[in-house]
Amino acid sequence: MRFRHRAAAGFATLLLPFAGLVGLASPAQAATEATATYVKSQDWGNGFEGKWTVKNTGTTAISSWTVEWDFPSGTSVTSGWDADITSSGNHWTAKNKSWNGSLAPGASVTFGFNGTGTGAPANCKLNGGSCDGGPTVPGDNPPSAPGTPTASGITDTSVKLSWSAATDDKGVKNYDVLRGGAKVATVTGTSYTDTGLTKATDYSYTVQARDTADQTGPVSGAVAVRTTGDDGGPGPQPGAKVNLGYFTNWGVYGRNYHVKNLVTSGSAEKITHINYAFGNVQGGKCTIGDAYADYDKAYTADQSVDGVADTWDQPLRGNFNQLRKLKAKYPHIKVLWSFGGWTWSGGFPDAVKNPAAFAKSCHDLVEDPRWADVFDGIDLDWEYPNACGLSCDTTSAKNAFSSMMKAMRAEFGNDALVTAAVTADASAGGKIEAADYGTAAQYIDWYNVMTYDFFGAWAKNGPTAPHSPLTSYSGIPQQGFNSAEAIAKFKATGVPATKLLLGIGFYGRGWTGVTQSTPGGTATGPAAGTYEAGIEDYKVLKNSCPATGTIAGTAYAHCGTNWWSYDTPATIGSKMTWAKNQGLGGAFFWEFSGDTGNGELVGAMANGLK
Repeated sequence: MRFRHRAAAGFATLLLPFAGLVGLASPAQAATEATATYVKSQDWGNGFEGKWTVKNTGTTAISSWTVEWDFPSGTSVTSGWDADITSSGNHWTAKNKSWNGSLAPGASVTFGFNGTGTGAPANCKLNGGSCDGGPTVPGDNPPSAPGTPTASGITDTSVKLSWSAATDDKGVKNYDVLRGGAKVATVTGTSYTDTGLTKATDYSYTVQARDTADQTGPVSGAVAVRTTGDDGGPGPQPGAKVNLGYFTNWGVYGRNYHVKNLVTSGSAEKITHINYAFGNVQGGKCTIGDAYADYDKAYTADQSVDGVADTWDQPLRGNFNQLRKLKAKYPHIKVLWSFGGWTWSGGFPDAVKNPAAFAKSCHDLVEDPRWADVFDGIDLDWEYPNACGLSCDTTSAKNAFSSMMKAMRAEFGNDALVTAAVTADASAGGKIEAADYGTAAQYIDWYNVMTYDFFGAWAKNGPTAPHSPLTSYSGIPQQGFNSAEAIAKFKATGVPATKLLLGIGFYGRGWTGVTQSTPGGTATGPAAGTYEAGIEDYKVLKNSCPATGTIAGTAYAHCGTNWWSYDTPATIGSKMTWAKNQGLGGAFFWEFSGDTGNGELVGAMANGLK
């Protein structure tokens, strides 16, 4: 029985219709009555996320807005939201949507985009005038951009910002401090303490210099700040990133991996959540996956988390009882029961015909009095709504997924965690587009985005490629099959970044009959694996076929005629930094037993998410 997640994932950036420049409407108001400020809110090396904020600084309403700017050659917009963005060469134009063009005095609106390249916008115009609402002085150059601010002294309600000075041919007069693109202060020095903030809240700050003629220069880079404090709730406290691992019930057999291994490896101290995989979906209901492993298997004293042996007549044994003991020892850990998976997703289309009844069956099982204290919520792993996985769903409507998640939230209430594992196939017309994940996001705590298994030896002749690329690269077999673009597409559907977790595989995928050491080589078939051809645990590969290079943020290895790709502690560290820079809620991995006996991959994730 095959349970491993197989995302067969891909992604294509939302391409905008950049053919031709849309003609500008007549300015709704003079430029001196509105401003447009730019922030590079995320940067992942060969791509970035940019945001513009348009603010009405006048005394009368604005009925529409148009922002124009120039990018240097090599920098361009690839997808956008909350504005219609077009281009003519290197000149870019963003016009309001039908629903966000009107701005009352003092009101503001933000639109954003994903882009490629490293350039910054120049020659900004808002409704045909200056974007900063200030003057343009012939013969007097505006100031340069200040240095990106650094943050210190962060409290529940304040933060101190410092930056390096800008330069100007006539002298810098002062600096505007921008929070989320809106000016909050003007200071003469190169530091400022912002107060009156909300605890456990994310903020973004930039700085802009003004010269003696009151001309403003370009905006600095952005610094992300999260104030201290927490607001409670069933999940991780705000400011703490989710570090979630899948524990498989069948792992107690041939893999000989048990709950106690989380203790002996040191992993239990470093994780925040466990997804227990899997429960089945049959006859429109959630059902037990493996009764023996789940709640019947007896553990001896040396096998048990607390050193106490199971007895023949105790009411609960197996993994559930061991998880109960684990939570007693590590009370910070939350456990969710995951239903479905690659093999057992075929029951979802029938179950969602009556979402309320399905949700009730799941709640009744998860909250069974024998083990209700073990679980903190439910995870739904449907591979895939209105699309093909092991089997094809040809009957569900596009809103079947959100209807299911809405029913789950209603049944489990707000005190339980409700999550879902979702595809990373964001190719044009791909699996992300097949379901209404954006609508469903309001009902869930987070999505586990399965950003692995993009490529593998099911393509037995290759080309060889990393199965979990963070970004695209020259020669990638399928454009858009990478983590960065998958996350970007979920954001574009309206899913908040904090509700997205980046997926890491604790295994490699490989081919044999390969002579080329770099990616893109031909092969004769899948490489031999311990449990399945073409797949092997990291704990084996790190010694049997050590990494010889990296591509797109993932390691690869060529040993003999075998070629493997997998994540190492180093590549995981880089991916966790990327996840934090994206503002993601954290990361998850499949699955514990692929790690080393001392939990080095779990440790790399935990250290990277700090």
